[in-house]
Amino acid sequence: MKKIIFLDQSEQPSKFYNIVPDLPKPIDPPLDPTTNRPINPEKLLRIFPRKLVEQEMSTQGEIEIPEDVLELYAGYRATPLIRATRLEAYLKTPAKIYFKYEGVSPTGAHKVNTTLIQAYYAKEQGIKRIVAETGAGQFGSAVSYANAMFGLQTRIYMVKVSFDQKPYRKTLMQMYGAEVFASPSNKTKYGRSVLKENPGTFGSLGIAVSEAIEDVLTDEDSRYSIGSALNFVCLHQTIIGEEAKLQLAKIGEYPDVVIGCVGGGSNFAGIASPFLKDKLRGDKPKLRAIGVEPDSCASLTKGEYRYDYGDSAGMTPLMKMYSLGSNFMPSPLHAGGLRYHGMAPIVSALYNQGIIEAQAYDQLEVFKAAQIFMKTEGYLPAPESAHAIKSVIEEAKKAKEECKQKVILFNLSGHGFLDLKGYEDYLNGKLV
Repeated sequence: MKKIIFLDQSEQPSKFYNIVPDLPKPIDPPLDPTTNRPINPEKLLRIFPRKLVEQEMSTQGEIEIPEDVLELYAGYRATPLIRATRLEAYLKTPAKIYFKYEGVSPTGAHKVNTTLIQAYYAKEQGIKRIVAETGAGQFGSAVSYANAMFGLQTRIYMVKVSFDQKPYRKTLMQMYGAEVFASPSNKTKYGRSVLKENPGTFGSLGIAVSEAIEDVLTDEDSRYSIGSALNFVCLHQTIIGEEAKLQLAKIGEYPDVVIGCVGGGSNFAGIASPFLKDKLRGDKPKLRAIGVEPDSCASLTKGEYRYDYGDSAGMTPLMKMYSLGSNFMPSPLHAGGLRYHGMAPIVSALYNQGIIEAQAYDQLEVFKAAQIFMKTEGYLPAPESAHAIKSVIEEAKKAKEECKQKVILFNLSGHGFLDLKGYEDYLNGKLV
């Protein structure tokens, strides 16, 4: 039995899969908040590089990965697909559990799959500086790494609660040459207004997005980098699922269930979309895909499907998505990458159309699942990824109860080595 399945470099996918043309109903377009009509793509060019705007609106089924990016991917991709045999034995389940391990990337998470593309297109266009927000610091680290690879300046607005909880994420970003500020900050007009109204705020991704966009709009040579939610980010992450399909095919397997955590939705879309293609085209109608979110910030299971802003200040276009409200202030849970009020329009449409499922779990049961996984498989997951593990354990238990063989695939989207403070609090009974 093969426990770890690799791909040769010659087998590495060279295209991203775009799920948009395969959806039963088209995604509702982003709206210009000044007119409430579909936004003119030209308006987005002041925020994003042109090639990314083109990809955001694309209806092509496949999009080529630039050669320069493939060369950088070759440093850590294809990531391994691993069978969790010891977890299976612990759970006494007939299910086979496989996980795609994105923790081998230079910054320890899947985010670099998109930041390398974003930095490449910015450099190609002559952009000098990239500004971004980050929740737990994984995306900020990925932006800082990618920009260093392409010689771009970097400024990161990091949600204050994570800035305080996870100081070594800040250090990692600074080692790549980035400026890092706690958000809300005194660097922007919007940040100062939030601090004035609520000096003790924990911050939120919505606030940090507003600060980053405001910063970009003050400098013609700057553009904004985004880590989730938008179509082009979900597109870039499909490299994960494309690899997983090839790896499973090598051993004659295909998943019955695909699972990923969801905050903005990109890592889930990345692992699930290439398999959902088969479901949407009628080849695998019984395939299930589950997005797993924190109970305290559950946009799919508790939010409304409507048009809303992607940030707190109302600077982004209006997007049709499941949302808790752009001014929603999430609790300071350690899975900072999932503390976002909205969900990717692609993931939202899939859920609304009944193509995927959603689950929500609280922080304590998620950390317990992470410890079970670590004690059996040895890998320390990021708290975000641990949400997927909790769902995997529940699905494996159901398989045992039903005496049913099934294949479960999940995305272990990052390691937890810079999240040890949260795990320490869990072990000491300080986590609520």
